[in-house]
Amino acid sequence: MNDITQALARAGGGLMHPKMLLLMIWPLALSLILWVVLGLAFGVQLSSGIEAFLNQSSLYQSVTAVWPVSLIATGLLWILMILLAIPLVLMTATLVIGVLAMPIVVNHVAAKSYPNLARKQGGSILGSVWNALAALLWLSALIIMTLPLWLIPLFWPLIPVVLLGYLNQRVFRYDALAEHGSREEINQVVASSKGRLMGLGIALGAIGHIPLVGFFTPVYGALAFTYFSLERLVSARHATLVPSPQ
Repeated sequence: MNDITQALARAGGGLMHPKMLLLMIWPLALSLILWVVLGLAFGVQLSSGIEAFLNQSSLYQSVTAVWPVSLIATGLLWILMILLAIPLVLMTATLVIGVLAMPIVVNHVAAKSYPNLARKQGGSILGSVWNALAALLWLSALIIMTLPLWLIPLFWPLIPVVLLGYLNQRVFRYDALAEHGSREEINQVVASSKGRLMGLGIALGAIGHIPLVGFFTPVYGALAFTYFSLERLVSARHATLVPSPQ
C-alpha cells in the first residue's frame, strides 16, 4: 500500500468520529446556502445571458424555433447550471474547511495517531487565509486556460476532476502542516511531495464526483491530506536524525 492509498484508507476510518460527522454538515450547509442564495439572485440573469449568447447562432435559432425543442433546451440549460453548481459547492466547502475547520481535523488526527509529534507552528491563520486566496487565484487562471478544452467532449469528465484535485492539494497541503511543521519543513515536505499531493488531490476530485458520496469529500479530503502530510513530516524528521550509511 503506497502513501496515497494509505492516507485514503486511514481517512476513511476516521470519518465516523462524531467530530468529523459534524464537520461534514456545517461547511457543506454553509456552502450550499451561499450558492442557493446566489442562484436565486442571479440564476435568471445568467440563464438569460447564456440564451442570448446561444441565440447569436443561426443554427441554434433554427433548432429551437419549434416550441417543444425550445422548452427542452431551456430545461437542459437549467439542469446544466445545477450540475455546474455541484463542484462550486464542493470547492467552497473545501475552502471553508481549509480556513476554518482544519485545526479541528489536524488536532483530531494528531491526538489519535501522532501524539508525540512536536508542534513547531510554522503556519498561521493569516497564512491559511493567504493560501486559500492564492489557491482561488490559481484555480481561476487554470479555469480560463482550460476553457478551450471544453470544446472537446472527451475532456468534459476530466477537467472538473483535475481542477478540483488542484484545489484540494493547494488548500490542504499548507493547513495540514501549519501546526506541526516549521516554515522550512512545510516548504520541504511540499517541494518533495508535489506529484503525490496532486495525485491525492485528483483521487479525491474523482471521488467528489460520485453521486451523494461526493458531498462528504471535503472532510474526507481534509483527513486524507492531514494523514499524508503528517506522515511525510515524520519521515522527513526521521531522515534528518538518522545519518545515511557511508
